[in-house]
Amino acid sequence: MQDLSLTTIDLVIVAGYFLLVFAIGFRMARRTRSDEDLFLAGRRLGWLPIGLSLFASNISSTTMIGLAGAAYTWGIAVANYEWMAAPILVVFAMFLVPLYLNARIGTVPEFLEYRYDKYVRRYFSLLTIVANIVVDTAGTLFAGAIVLTVVLPELDLFSAALWLAAIAGLYTAAGGLAAVVYTDVLQAIILLAGSTVVAILAFAQLDYSWASLVAQTPPSHLSLMLPLTDDNLPWLGTLVGVPILGFYFWCTNQFIVQRVLGARSVAHARRGALLAGLLKLPVLFLMVLPGVMASVFLPGLEQGDQVFPALIGALLPTGLVGLVLAALVAALMSSIDSTLNSAATLVTLDFVKPLRPQLTSRQTAWIGRAAILVFMVLAALVAPVIGSFEGLFHYLQTALAFLVPPVVVIFLFGLFWPRAGAGAALATLLGGHAVSALCFIATLTGWLDLHFTYIAGLIFAVSSVIFWLAGQLTAPPLPQQVARFTYRPEILARTAPGPWWQDYRVHALVLLLLTLWLVVAFW
Repeated sequence: MQDLSLTTIDLVIVAGYFLLVFAIGFRMARRTRSDEDLFLAGRRLGWLPIGLSLFASNISSTTMIGLAGAAYTWGIAVANYEWMAAPILVVFAMFLVPLYLNARIGTVPEFLEYRYDKYVRRYFSLLTIVANIVVDTAGTLFAGAIVLTVVLPELDLFSAALWLAAIAGLYTAAGGLAAVVYTDVLQAIILLAGSTVVAILAFAQLDYSWASLVAQTPPSHLSLMLPLTDDNLPWLGTLVGVPILGFYFWCTNQFIVQRVLGARSVAHARRGALLAGLLKLPVLFLMVLPGVMASVFLPGLEQGDQVFPALIGALLPTGLVGLVLAALVAALMSSIDSTLNSAATLVTLDFVKPLRPQLTSRQTAWIGRAAILVFMVLAALVAPVIGSFEGLFHYLQTALAFLVPPVVVIFLFGLFWPRAGAGAALATLLGGHAVSALCFIATLTGWLDLHFTYIAGLIFAVSSVIFWLAGQLTAPPLPQQVARFTYRPEILARTAPGPWWQDYRVHALVLLLLTLWLVVAFW
């Protein structure tokens, strides 16, 4: 693998980035006095920082390392996870955002208490905490540790992960969600700039010739839709499993939804969500295709996840190495800070505060800060274990395929079927995760040999049947209990005055058309 030799200029750029991040974090700390400030930025966020933060937090966990690595190994079909975010965010903006914000919730599980009951809330909250730390944060720390061990070979994976966790944990504990969002704005700008530079220079290695890339690359590596027999991402898995994973990630995952909950209004929340969907479309060009290009001029890497650091070392001159390395670190940090803050939010608001309601707002905030630091250490301990999997992206998606389908069922169907009550939701979670456990054991023993997207679809189907049956067999909730937390036509009304081109519904339609063009063009 190509070594990353950093000059003094490169080190100054990276150091400057860290100083700026800390400055933002501790400036926000001066404004963070209550638990609402810490966890929801005082509900003052506008659409632009929301959209950029959603993009930066997501892109960091799977893209610059995981997606580039997957593209290097098996092609651009991995971008299906990226463009699929656009239609899912349209659904999120249109249906769930107004319900979440009008309910004035602090956590996504809190919404489930209003829709079902407190037991469903705590079940989902605990599941989300585990997923945030073991899957999201640990996965991101692993990606960052790979980079740091290339730059600093004397570091082992655990030490590198612990350093990254410590940096993100400190400014997150100090400044809360406001620090997370506004550092994410900086990080989104840097990672877009950095990935653009890498993409251009990678294309330059092919003399800016698309025909040259096509001639030197297997046709399947430049197609979004792969055959049913493909081991990496068959087209049926894209249509069945990927939307399930995407709905959980974008619509119910606390670390994503939390910045939307901090919006100053429904209109700003909707615009921010749609902006994030728009920003996901260029990922194919900026972060996936460079991985495919690298397979032409950087063949033979031992591990696909090494491709992005290798591109930095092979292509970039002095100064730009520091800039793009800062972009890579920015991408990683934006995910770490988000997941740490969201996990602490869940512990504090879903478990500590209900049990100790007499705690003051300031005391609750300090408990949240302590939780951030604890989760920081736990994630650093898990991160080195990920090296035993096929790759970062495979680890992330496989873990979610077993965990999230029952959750998607109670959110999605519960939104449109008011008859289902707490009994149906709890039965679905328990029964669905029992099926998940059986599928996991069957997979480990070799009895079940299905792609993880098919497994997600299978668990979703069984969970849907359980939800329907339990909904029929248990007493329905009172209509007035669920009216504010289920679909009604008026939630699709305009949320802000202005000309037609400012209507979020127009923005949603344009986003869907752009997504359709992208998929057809690279079918």
